[in-house]
Amino acid sequence: MVPILVFDIETIPDVAGLRNLNDLPEALSDDEVAELAFQQRRAQSGNEFLPHYLHKVVTISCAFRSDAGFKVFSLAAPELEEGAIIQRFFDGLERLTPVLVSWNGGGFDLPVLHYRGLMNGISAPRYWDQGEGDFSDSREFKWNNYVSRYHSRHTDLMDLLALFQARASAPLDAMAKLMGFPGKVGMAGNLVWPTWQKGEYAKIRDYCETDVVNTYLVYNRFRLMRGELSREQADAEEALIRTTLQETPGAHWQEFLAEWPVRSV
Repeated sequence: MVPILVFDIETIPDVAGLRNLNDLPEALSDDEVAELAFQQRRAQSGNEFLPHYLHKVVTISCAFRSDAGFKVFSLAAPELEEGAIIQRFFDGLERLTPVLVSWNGGGFDLPVLHYRGLMNGISAPRYWDQGEGDFSDSREFKWNNYVSRYHSRHTDLMDLLALFQARASAPLDAMAKLMGFPGKVGMAGNLVWPTWQKGEYAKIRDYCETDVVNTYLVYNRFRLMRGELSREQADAEEALIRTTLQETPGAHWQEFLAEWPVRSV
Protein backbone atom coordinates (compact mmCIF):
# COMPACT_ATOMS: atom_id res chain seq x y z
CA MET A 1 0.00 0.00 0.00
CA VAL A 2 1.02 3.61 -0.47
CA PRO A 3 1.93 4.86 3.01
CA ILE A 4 -0.39 7.40 4.61
CA LEU A 5 0.91 10.11 6.94
CA VAL A 6 -1.64 12.11 8.91
CA PHE A 7 -0.03 15.13 10.55
CA ASP A 8 -0.87 18.00 12.85
CA ILE A 9 1.21 20.76 14.41
CA GLU A 10 1.06 22.67 17.68
CA THR A 11 2.51 26.14 17.97
CA ILE A 12 3.28 28.90 20.44
CA PRO A 13 3.86 32.62 19.81
CA ASP A 14 7.30 33.35 18.38
CA VAL A 15 8.35 35.53 21.30
CA ALA A 16 11.86 36.16 19.95
CA GLY A 17 10.41 37.22 16.60
CA LEU A 18 7.87 39.49 18.29
CA ARG A 19 10.64 41.13 20.31
CA ASN A 20 12.63 41.69 17.13
CA LEU A 21 9.78 43.06 15.00
CA ASN A 22 8.45 45.35 17.73
CA ASP A 23 11.79 46.35 19.26
CA LEU A 24 10.61 45.29 22.71
CA PRO A 25 12.85 45.50 25.79
CA GLU A 26 14.33 42.32 27.26
CA ALA A 27 12.84 43.30 30.61
CA LEU A 28 9.42 42.18 29.35
CA SER A 29 8.66 38.53 30.11
CA ASP A 30 7.68 36.07 27.35
CA ASP A 31 4.12 36.14 28.66
CA GLU A 32 4.03 39.95 28.50
CA VAL A 33 5.43 39.97 24.95
CA ALA A 34 2.81 37.45 23.82
CA GLU A 35 0.00 39.35 25.55
CA LEU A 36 1.01 42.58 23.83
CA ALA A 37 0.87 40.77 20.47
CA PHE A 38 -2.55 39.31 21.32
CA GLN A 39 -3.86 42.75 22.26
CA GLN A 40 -2.58 44.27 19.01
CA ARG A 41 -4.14 41.46 17.02
CA ARG A 42 -7.51 41.82 18.77
CA ALA A 43 -7.50 45.53 17.99
CA GLN A 44 -6.71 44.84 14.32
CA SER A 45 -8.92 41.84 13.58
CA GLY A 46 -11.21 41.18 16.53
CA ASN A 47 -9.41 37.99 17.57
CA GLU A 48 -5.96 37.22 18.96
CA PHE A 49 -4.91 34.63 16.38
CA LEU A 50 -1.42 35.64 15.27
CA PRO A 51 -0.26 35.66 11.62
CA HIS A 52 1.04 32.29 10.43
CA TYR A 53 4.68 33.37 10.31
CA LEU A 54 4.62 34.29 14.02
CA HIS A 55 3.67 30.76 15.12
CA LYS A 56 6.67 28.82 16.43
CA VAL A 57 6.35 25.06 15.90
CA VAL A 58 6.78 23.03 19.08
CA THR A 59 5.20 19.72 18.02
CA ILE A 60 4.46 17.79 14.85
CA SER A 61 2.50 14.60 15.53
CA CYS A 62 1.94 11.91 12.93
CA ALA A 63 -0.24 8.86 12.48
CA PHE A 64 1.53 6.61 10.01
CA ARG A 65 -0.15 3.72 8.17
CA SER A 66 1.89 1.38 6.00
CA ASP A 67 2.22 -2.31 5.25
CA ALA A 68 4.03 -2.61 8.58
CA GLY A 69 0.94 -1.45 10.50
CA PHE A 70 -0.21 1.69 12.27
CA LYS A 71 1.80 3.88 14.63
CA VAL A 72 1.68 7.32 16.18
CA PHE A 73 4.76 9.41 16.92
CA SER A 74 5.78 12.99 17.58
CA LEU A 75 8.65 15.33 16.84
CA ALA A 76 8.55 17.76 19.72
CA ALA A 77 10.21 20.43 21.82
CA PRO A 78 11.96 20.79 24.17
CA GLU A 79 13.82 17.63 23.11
CA LEU A 80 14.17 19.06 19.59
CA GLU A 81 14.65 22.62 18.40
CA GLU A 82 12.10 23.99 15.93
CA GLY A 83 14.45 23.58 12.95
CA ALA A 84 15.09 19.92 13.77
CA ILE A 85 11.37 19.23 14.21
CA ILE A 86 10.54 20.64 10.79
CA GLN A 87 13.55 19.13 9.02
CA ARG A 88 12.83 15.63 10.33
CA PHE A 89 9.23 15.91 9.18
CA PHE A 90 10.28 16.78 5.63
CA ASP A 91 13.05 14.16 5.74
CA GLY A 92 10.29 11.58 6.24
CA LEU A 93 8.55 12.80 3.10
CA GLU A 94 11.87 12.60 1.29
CA ARG A 95 12.32 8.92 2.21
CA LEU A 96 8.77 7.61 1.96
CA THR A 97 6.70 9.89 -0.33
CA PRO A 98 3.51 9.16 1.61
CA VAL A 99 0.04 10.49 0.99
CA LEU A 100 -0.30 13.43 3.38
CA VAL A 101 -3.58 13.92 5.24
CA SER A 102 -4.56 16.81 7.47
CA TRP A 103 -7.47 18.74 8.89
CA ASN A 104 -6.99 22.37 7.80
CA GLY A 105 -3.38 21.59 6.87
CA GLY A 106 -3.67 23.75 3.77
CA GLY A 107 -5.07 26.65 5.75
CA PHE A 108 -2.74 26.54 8.72
CA ASP A 109 -0.21 23.73 9.28
CA LEU A 110 1.57 23.77 5.94
CA PRO A 111 1.78 27.57 5.55
CA VAL A 112 3.27 27.72 9.06
CA LEU A 113 5.79 25.00 8.12
CA HIS A 114 6.64 26.92 4.94
CA TYR A 115 7.41 30.16 6.78
CA ARG A 116 9.17 28.53 9.70
CA GLY A 117 11.09 26.26 7.32
CA LEU A 118 12.42 29.33 5.52
CA MET A 119 13.47 30.90 8.81
CA ASN A 120 15.24 27.72 9.91
CA GLY A 121 17.02 26.95 6.64
CA ILE A 122 15.10 23.74 5.93
CA SER A 123 15.64 21.61 2.81
CA ALA A 124 12.55 19.86 1.42
CA PRO A 125 12.98 19.17 -2.33
CA ARG A 126 10.55 16.23 -2.43
CA TYR A 127 7.78 18.25 -0.86
CA TRP A 128 8.24 21.13 -3.31
CA ASP A 129 8.67 18.91 -6.38
CA GLN A 130 6.20 19.87 -9.11
CA GLY A 131 7.60 17.71 -11.88
CA GLU A 132 11.03 19.25 -12.24
CA GLY A 133 13.00 17.44 -9.54
CA ASP A 134 15.75 14.82 -9.72
CA PHE A 135 13.64 11.94 -8.41
CA SER A 136 12.97 9.01 -10.74
CA ASP A 137 9.21 9.67 -10.63
CA SER A 138 9.37 13.47 -10.68
CA ARG A 139 7.29 13.75 -13.86
CA GLU A 140 4.32 12.31 -11.96
CA PHE A 141 4.55 15.25 -9.58
CA LYS A 142 3.56 17.64 -12.36
CA TRP A 143 0.07 16.14 -12.17
CA ASN A 144 -0.09 15.14 -8.51
CA ASN A 145 2.09 16.93 -5.97
CA TYR A 146 1.96 18.13 -2.37
CA VAL A 147 1.50 21.84 -2.98
CA SER A 148 -1.25 22.12 -5.60
CA ARG A 149 -4.65 22.55 -3.99
CA TYR A 150 -6.64 20.04 -6.00
CA HIS A 151 -4.07 17.23 -6.05
CA SER A 152 -4.49 14.19 -3.83
CA ARG A 153 -0.90 13.74 -2.66
CA HIS A 154 -1.99 16.02 0.18
CA THR A 155 -5.61 15.74 1.26
CA ASP A 156 -6.82 18.55 3.50
CA LEU A 157 -9.99 16.84 4.69
CA MET A 158 -11.58 19.97 6.13
CA ASP A 159 -11.07 21.89 2.91
CA LEU A 160 -12.13 19.07 0.60
CA LEU A 161 -15.28 18.09 2.53
CA ALA A 162 -16.35 21.74 2.49
CA LEU A 163 -15.71 21.87 -1.27
CA PHE A 164 -13.16 24.61 -0.64
CA GLN A 165 -15.83 26.93 0.82
CA ALA A 166 -14.75 28.41 4.16
CA ARG A 167 -18.37 28.98 5.21
CA ALA A 168 -19.02 25.23 4.92
CA SER A 169 -16.04 24.07 6.97
CA ALA A 170 -16.49 22.03 10.15
CA PRO A 171 -14.29 21.61 13.23
CA LEU A 172 -12.51 18.28 13.64
CA ASP A 173 -13.70 17.88 17.24
CA ALA A 174 -17.37 18.14 16.26
CA MET A 175 -17.07 15.88 13.22
CA ALA A 176 -15.16 13.21 15.13
CA LYS A 177 -17.71 13.16 17.95
CA LEU A 178 -20.66 13.10 15.55
CA MET A 179 -19.09 10.04 13.90
CA GLY A 180 -18.70 8.23 17.22
CA PHE A 181 -14.99 8.96 17.76
CA PRO A 182 -13.52 10.60 20.88
CA GLY A 183 -12.76 14.04 19.51
CA LYS A 184 -10.47 16.29 21.50
CA VAL A 185 -9.39 14.79 24.80
CA GLY A 186 -8.03 16.77 27.73
CA MET A 187 -7.10 19.99 25.94
CA ALA A 188 -7.93 22.49 23.23
CA GLY A 189 -5.81 24.58 20.90
CA ASN A 190 -6.25 27.79 22.90
CA LEU A 191 -4.66 26.11 25.92
CA VAL A 192 -1.35 25.25 24.22
CA TRP A 193 0.40 28.51 25.11
CA PRO A 194 -0.54 28.54 28.84
CA THR A 195 0.32 24.84 29.01
CA TRP A 196 3.72 25.55 27.47
CA GLN A 197 4.28 28.37 29.95
CA LYS A 198 3.69 25.90 32.78
CA GLY A 199 6.33 23.57 31.33
CA GLU A 200 3.78 20.80 30.73
CA TYR A 201 5.23 19.89 27.35
CA ALA A 202 4.05 16.28 27.33
CA LYS A 203 0.42 17.42 27.54
CA ILE A 204 0.84 19.32 24.28
CA ARG A 205 2.40 16.30 22.56
CA ASP A 206 -0.34 13.98 23.85
CA TYR A 207 -3.05 16.37 22.70
CA CYS A 208 -1.54 16.61 19.23
CA GLU A 209 -1.26 12.83 18.97
CA THR A 210 -4.94 12.30 19.76
CA ASP A 211 -5.80 14.87 17.10
CA VAL A 212 -3.98 12.93 14.37
CA VAL A 213 -5.74 9.71 15.37
CA ASN A 214 -9.11 11.47 15.20
CA THR A 215 -8.14 12.75 11.77
CA TYR A 216 -7.08 9.30 10.60
CA LEU A 217 -10.38 7.81 11.78
CA VAL A 218 -12.34 10.47 9.86
CA TYR A 219 -10.13 9.88 6.81
CA ASN A 220 -10.85 6.16 7.05
CA ARG A 221 -14.59 6.92 6.77
CA PHE A 222 -13.85 9.23 3.85
CA ARG A 223 -12.03 6.41 2.06
CA LEU A 224 -15.13 4.26 2.62
CA MET A 225 -17.41 7.00 1.29
CA ARG A 226 -15.45 7.46 -1.92
CA GLY A 227 -15.21 3.69 -2.54
CA GLU A 228 -11.53 3.20 -1.81
CA LEU A 229 -12.38 0.80 1.05
CA SER A 230 -15.20 -1.69 1.49
CA ARG A 231 -17.25 -1.66 4.69
CA GLU A 232 -15.33 -4.71 5.90
CA GLN A 233 -11.98 -3.06 5.16
CA ALA A 234 -12.99 0.17 6.91
CA ASP A 235 -14.14 -1.76 9.99
CA ALA A 236 -10.91 -3.75 9.99
CA GLU A 237 -8.94 -0.50 9.84
CA GLU A 238 -10.77 0.87 12.88
CA ALA A 239 -10.12 -2.39 14.71
CA LEU A 240 -6.41 -2.15 13.90
CA ILE A 241 -6.24 1.38 15.29
CA ARG A 242 -8.09 0.39 18.46
CA THR A 243 -5.84 -2.62 19.03
CA THR A 244 -2.70 -0.61 18.38
CA LEU A 245 -3.73 2.07 20.88
CA GLN A 246 -4.60 -0.56 23.48
CA GLU A 247 -1.04 -1.83 23.20
CA THR A 248 0.56 1.64 23.22
CA PRO A 249 1.72 3.09 26.57
CA GLY A 250 0.32 6.43 27.62
CA ALA A 251 -2.48 7.69 29.84
CA HIS A 252 -3.81 9.80 26.96
CA TRP A 253 -4.51 6.63 24.98
CA GLN A 254 -6.42 5.11 27.88
CA GLU A 255 -8.50 8.28 28.10
CA PHE A 256 -8.98 8.29 24.32
CA LEU A 257 -10.14 4.66 24.29
CA ALA A 258 -12.51 5.29 27.20
CA GLU A 259 -14.24 7.91 25.03
CA TRP A 260 -14.45 5.51 22.06
CA PRO A 261 -17.04 2.84 22.81
CA VAL A 262 -17.12 -0.29 20.70
CA ARG A 263 -20.04 -0.17 18.28
CA SER A 264 -22.65 -2.85 18.72
CA VAL A 265 -23.10 -5.08 15.69
